[in-house]
Amino acid sequence: MNKREAKKILYEAFGNYADKGSELLFRCPSCNHHKRKFSINIDKNVFKCWICDYHGRNIRRVIRRFGTYLQLQKWDGISNRTDLERFADLFVERGPEKDTTKIDLPEEFVSLSSNKIPATGLYAQKYLYSRGITKADILKWKIGFCFSGEYRNRVIIPSFDEDGDCSYFIARSYTGDSYKYKNPKASKDIVFNELFIDWNSDLVLVEGVFDALVAGNAVPILGSTLRSGSELLRKIVRNDTPVYVALDPDAAEKERRIIKMLLEYDIELHKIDVSGYEDVGSMPREVFEERKKSASFIDRDNYLLLDLLSAV
Repeated sequence: MNKREAKKILYEAFGNYADKGSELLFRCPSCNHHKRKFSINIDKNVFKCWICDYHGRNIRRVIRRFGTYLQLQKWDGISNRTDLERFADLFVERGPEKDTTKIDLPEEFVSLSSNKIPATGLYAQKYLYSRGITKADILKWKIGFCFSGEYRNRVIIPSFDEDGDCSYFIARSYTGDSYKYKNPKASKDIVFNELFIDWNSDLVLVEGVFDALVAGNAVPILGSTLRSGSELLRKIVRNDTPVYVALDPDAAEKERRIIKMLLEYDIELHKIDVSGYEDVGSMPREVFEERKKSASFIDRDNYLLLDLLSAV
């Protein structure tokens, strides 16, 4: 990267700076503190505010968030992101034939969000509490249940798209049915509960919806994988969202494929250790937060090393 040009672009985006050799110090665009405590290291491609702790491992992300489109284009022109052909299909607007179809919740759906839960909902509520789901979770995720009909004796966790429309739902048995999940016949090429996702914050990729309830700003891949051209990948790449991968311990091969794909799109990537637990959903939340803090940063070099070690 041309450091001289990089400094010019950063000056255009964030104003005057103090050049300390290995780092440039600006006023933080996030907290706007009056002192120059926002450090950018061009060589390491990292940034950090020593006041509000806004930080990341991809300078492009802070330019995209706080700079102009022209400044972002200039940055792409001097960085390793100049090979834009592989990005093209992700930035083309989808045609009407690929629009996600809205779906309806089951007619028998009863919300568990109210203060007065019907007697038929007590077992569903007890099941959720046994899995560490709190009343606040139930309210946020608009969780309900069905006592009759096609989804009888199942907890219903709906997904809402960015417009607030229902795009999918998870139906999980709370009575020990041999078929734990019975979900609608609808496309899974969605961002589950996109309405609540903050693309400018760390995003955790997990297997299932109960994992996402523990992980916070998280998207479940619903037992599938992250496909090239999927709606979730498009949103991650468009927003330069940092990703933490926290799949089940028995999904190592799937996890490697996802990590490889995200690295191809220059996504800031971290891996959370889930060992010792069946999945994120079975972790105490404080344990998950500690493991997220100590997550391993993944780049192309150490990914290749991890891949070789896993094959031994």
